[in-house]
Amino acid sequence: MNAVTDYLNQNQPRFLQELCEYLRFASVSAQPQHQPDMKACAAWLARHCRQIGLDAQVCPTAGHPIVLARTPRAGSARRPRYVVYGHYDVQPPEPFELWTSPPFEPRIEGRSLYARGSSDNKGQHFAHLKAVEAYLRTGTELPCDLTFVLEGEEEVGSQSLETFLQQRRAELKCDAIVISDTGMPGKDLPALTYGLRGIVSFEIVLRGPDRDLHSGIFGGAVDNPAMALSQMLARLRDRNGRVAVPGFYDAVVPLTAPERRQLARLPLQEAALRRLLGVPKLLGERGYTATEQRSARPTIEINGLTSGYQGEGGKTIIPAWARAKITCRLVPDQDPDRILALLRRHLKQLCPPTVRLEIVGGHGAEAYLVSPASPPAQASLRALKAAFGRQPVLLREGGSIPIVNDLKRILGADSLMLGLALPDCNAHSPNEKFDLDCFAKGQLMSAHLWRELAGT
Repeated sequence: MNAVTDYLNQNQPRFLQELCEYLRFASVSAQPQHQPDMKACAAWLARHCRQIGLDAQVCPTAGHPIVLARTPRAGSARRPRYVVYGHYDVQPPEPFELWTSPPFEPRIEGRSLYARGSSDNKGQHFAHLKAVEAYLRTGTELPCDLTFVLEGEEEVGSQSLETFLQQRRAELKCDAIVISDTGMPGKDLPALTYGLRGIVSFEIVLRGPDRDLHSGIFGGAVDNPAMALSQMLARLRDRNGRVAVPGFYDAVVPLTAPERRQLARLPLQEAALRRLLGVPKLLGERGYTATEQRSARPTIEINGLTSGYQGEGGKTIIPAWARAKITCRLVPDQDPDRILALLRRHLKQLCPPTVRLEIVGGHGAEAYLVSPASPPAQASLRALKAAFGRQPVLLREGGSIPIVNDLKRILGADSLMLGLALPDCNAHSPNEKFDLDCFAKGQLMSAHLWRELAGT
């Protein structure tokens, strides 16, 4: 291991330059105008994998391509096999005016690297690639076979990946999947995420008159879709911060006492969280801490709300329609399809007869939970401690990685979620960044991980 760790330490400046080159690709999967950037990014990534000694290819899909890269196979003996999952697509960078530097021109300030995709997810899976490079370039034998699956549709629902996994099931058969697309609560608190919330998304559309109307001539006789929608949305949550949809909590598995003690260890509690987010006061489900509310309890959120005139100045109209985008974060054992059905029924009951209701379903995924006492999880905890020099914590994360459930269902393997992003990395927000100390220690963690998993 000394040769591997020395190589990692000596090559940090070059690794950073390469990561900056990777981040310059505007690989925004949600925006059609960036399709050429997606293809160019995938090609660069496959080429880089080949340069460090991996067998890599760009695999076309019905959507954006997937990069598949393998370590050289050592003989015919059956060795442990692991899949490393990541994604090279990024969130849209808008609003541009809130960035202090252009989102696809990486900027280093202190020990932070600013760019869209730096922490979500290019920097995190790049750390694993650099660890493997250290093994290959120093002639140090990897104790296991690794396959990298780096997709380009995570930010838009991973529609092509399920088909890809089905088609490649035999060659991707593995003992576990390693994912660094989550977070750690502090630079001195490495973490194994053993649970993720699930998700269900949908869109509500209310339609009133067949055109925008003059609010002076018709106001008072015609219902306003924007007003009606606002009134409906206000009734989806009660004063105690609970979702006010009958049956919503029926299948929720309560937090255990040990889980609540583990979550209480985390440093970002109420006062620190309020300061980080810049809000005057926190609000959440009564009876739970802020950490529990945002990681292990179900929620409902309005993600977007629009209606009527949005331009400069005023326009006195009754809008013809109003629209809201909604997501619910789910916990074990909530079923996304059942939750969506409950919401449809409840919204139909809330909708007044003066407007027409349309509900458009989006993507959904169940919550994910794996035992932190399993041998692979324990091996991960040892690797984290070796790299960071601190006892790791166990996390349940509030975000969702829908593909984790597909990986379990199709490949039959659990995922080890070893995140390297800090709470202030601004994922999905302007001024996204990645801590360079976490980048370096993530490489070291990955280097230790393969030996720990293989039992060497």
